[in-house]
Amino acid sequence: MNCRSRYFAAMAVVVLSLAAFSNLHALAGSKQTFTGEVGDAMCGRKHMDGTAAECTRTCVAHGSNFALIVGEKIYVLQTTDKAALATLDKQAGKNVTVTGILKDDTIEVSSVAAK
Repeated sequence: MNCRSRYFAAMAVVVLSLAAFSNLHALAGSKQTFTGEVGDAMCGRKHMDGTAAECTRTCVAHGSNFALIVGEKIYVLQTTDKAALATLDKQAGKNVTVTGILKDDTIEVSSVAAK
């Protein structure tokens, strides 16, 4: 194999590697749908005061984030969308469907719908 052939072979490997990485990155950043109970990140399933809804609203008012409780898993919900925040507040303690991008244990919320 001559020098020019090696160069093109190396470039092909680089291009294919970048394409594969790009596809993995796109999959990781795609929207997903989750269904669970609206709670808060501080209390999770174990509410300290009152009903699940009351505790969730109190904790969020004091700086905790809304969370989505799906089985034993608790996802922190991140959004600045006022409509989504209003729906989360109204549905505290109830089941909702959240659409968003999951990263680690946090969902960047794009929409919330009552269940």
